[in-house]
Amino acid sequence: MDNRHPKYVTRSAVEGLVEKIKLPSPSEYTQDWEYEVADSNRVAEFLHAYENMDLNLEEKFALMIIIIESYNDAISENKTEKNIAALIKYHLTKDINIHINTIYYWAKLDEMDIENVFAITPFIREIAAETKSRQLKQQL
Repeated sequence: MDNRHPKYVTRSAVEGLVEKIKLPSPSEYTQDWEYEVADSNRVAEFLHAYENMDLNLEEKFALMIIIIESYNDAISENKTEKNIAALIKYHLTKDINIHINTIYYWAKLDEMDIENVFAITPFIREIAAETKSRQLKQQL
């Protein structure tokens, strides 16, 4: 795995998160475990784990996808908690080298019709725009 910009959730990351956060183990037919274990009721708990557990790069990458999917569900269900978005944004930008591919996936920058994107996409697009602006300034 390219340590600078991970693209895929690894088996070792899944095994680590199953053990550390007590998430369900994938079945033999599981294809998208990180989306299956998302839970809109556990966003704050997942963020707490991200902030406080000893996670390696692959585990952070996988857990952030779980956090974003869980928050996306919470938005759809009108169950967002105060300050959660700010914490997600903080961690995405703080660990940008880990999460850049995740940001661009959820931002759906190639889709102009807002009806064809995720509930969280407008929020992630703001982060993507800020990230791009910051990278451009660093190149000057």
